[in-house]
Amino acid sequence: MAREIPALTTTVPRQYVHRAAISEVFLTGWETGDPDGFIVRGQWPRGHALFAPRFGQQDPLLIAETIRQGGTLLAHTEYDVPLDHHFLMSSLEYTSVHEALTAGPVPSEVELHITCHDIARRGKQVSMRYRVHVWLGQIRVAVASASYKTLSPYVYRRVRGERPVSNDAVLPPAVDPALVGRRDPRDVVLSGSESPHRWLLRADTSHPLFFDHPVDHVPGMLLLEAARQAAQAVMHPVPVQALGMASTFSHYAELNTPCRIAAEVGQRGQDGNTPVRVTGVQNGQSVFDCTVTTWPLG
Repeated sequence: MAREIPALTTTVPRQYVHRAAISEVFLTGWETGDPDGFIVRGQWPRGHALFAPRFGQQDPLLIAETIRQGGTLLAHTEYDVPLDHHFLMSSLEYTSVHEALTAGPVPSEVELHITCHDIARRGKQVSMRYRVHVWLGQIRVAVASASYKTLSPYVYRRVRGERPVSNDAVLPPAVDPALVGRRDPRDVVLSGSESPHRWLLRADTSHPLFFDHPVDHVPGMLLLEAARQAAQAVMHPVPVQALGMASTFSHYAELNTPCRIAAEVGQRGQDGNTPVRVTGVQNGQSVFDCTVTTWPLG
């Protein structure tokens, strides 16, 4: 009589989420529901080298990275996008529930309920938007949306040409890690300037997590981290959580050209949240715009 084997958990193939390190894959499986509706399962670690809990709360940027991975996974597995295609994220937005992000005694098992829409195809290339509800058990911890398009290797080369995958310039000095809620100076992505609420972006292409694999531009997750750090810097000394982010990416951020980061604090709301608008400008044009909703911690 055949022995019944219990269902076991593993990560999805790293190639589906464009990660070189298996340890950086947060997704564990997926299933199809309604047409263009899917359930994607994932796990958030209790401790992470970059997205570590603070004040007992899971890092909300885990939400952003999990959403990014979910969209990439579905493109390859459900919409026939070849693995060698490049992804260009246009927008990513999430709003999380502070009380629901408490780090527990075991890793957080999450479900992403994803609905894809506005889907357009050109050969194997796809563009789409998708909405996400993030569940932790019976609790909805976040709602989110994102949009992207994929480019074939031929189109990507035509658009980008031959560009370096390393930063040849000497990195400017990091600001004090405590100012931006970091401990390790290597994780700091901002360098100070003579103007208040203004910085230069630090893109260390040797960083093993921000640059999990070689790319010829600044990754979107590094830009979101820059927005989070800028928001923390302007709210210092109060530690804050990036409870929400609404970001758009309008141009590639180049590795070897100065990118200027600016932050503007908005008016505190009745709910205690304070919005901080963070922008990145390079070569005189905007590369990203992100409004960070901050929540005081501690």
